[in-house]
Amino acid sequence: MILQFLKKKMTRCFSLTEAKNWCYRFSFNKSGLRSTITDLQDGTIMHCWVPKIRKDSKPNLLLIHGLGANAMWQWGDILRQMIPYFNIFIPDLLFFGESYTTRPERSESFQAQCVMRVMEKNSVRKLSLVGLSYGGFVGYCLAAQFSEAIERVMICCAGVCMEEKDLKEGVFRVSDLEEAARILVPQTPEKLRELMGFSLFKPPPLSLLPSCLLADFIGVMCTEYTEEKKELIRAIPNDRKISNIPKITQQPTLILWGEYDQIFPLELGHRLKRHLGDNAHLVVIKDAGHAFNIEKPKEYYKHLKSFLVDWRPPPARPPPKNENRTLSCNAAEVQP
Repeated sequence: MILQFLKKKMTRCFSLTEAKNWCYRFSFNKSGLRSTITDLQDGTIMHCWVPKIRKDSKPNLLLIHGLGANAMWQWGDILRQMIPYFNIFIPDLLFFGESYTTRPERSESFQAQCVMRVMEKNSVRKLSLVGLSYGGFVGYCLAAQFSEAIERVMICCAGVCMEEKDLKEGVFRVSDLEEAARILVPQTPEKLRELMGFSLFKPPPLSLLPSCLLADFIGVMCTEYTEEKKELIRAIPNDRKISNIPKITQQPTLILWGEYDQIFPLELGHRLKRHLGDNAHLVVIKDAGHAFNIEKPKEYYKHLKSFLVDWRPPPARPPPKNENRTLSCNAAEVQP
């Protein structure tokens, strides 16, 4: 028993995955963020990176990760580019990083409620959000449930408008939900290779990737809360119908999708656009798969910045001319 413990410790000492974790922590701290733990007093603990010093002159931006890894791995490469423009908040969703719950709920709706409670604990009243893959499901729920707090919404490759029947009708490359869960929460190098093959439009030669490196990643990132993560996946399509999905009607919404996404096919992006109508805009990233943030990072950032930073609302139309109009001394009464 002692020998096994020492062996595990020594393996972690020489882990490339742990080394990258350390580098991300250092980068997050250097970028002006600090690690926080929030006890929601109901058996739920949420970890979140928050600004060390929040500036009232900056808007707030919430970045929500997907199933692939913890928050640091999915947002570390974009963080420094967005820090100059926003107060950044990056939570670990339940059963990722240091976040967990003893409660039985596994829906993205419950995840959204927990994230919003963390935002409220940090006195965040208004925010925009970006949700990546599974994080897009959570972000969509946030926008639907807390519309008064959410200003702009960016949904990236999240099959929000999938239906339970899609699994049987061949919409997905993997139609068996349990097999999908084994791939999305890989426990062997072979399953991790499968996940990379599904996530990337042009994956590297997967057979050449050393199993020891893949096993190192799995050992550090994928061995905790494995059953709970699979339950999160099982909960997504459960009784899901488009007719029951609320519409985001108040916030401008950008839908970003990889042209050759094999996890959530592009058809689901078009479905979401039709569901939201003129309130949403769909952008398809060419020659990219599900992980377009990795394959096309420059194009990804271009759309992030264009939608979240450079966008300006159209100018208000002037009031109609009326020669008999009486001006009010209350300025609020004469606004268009």
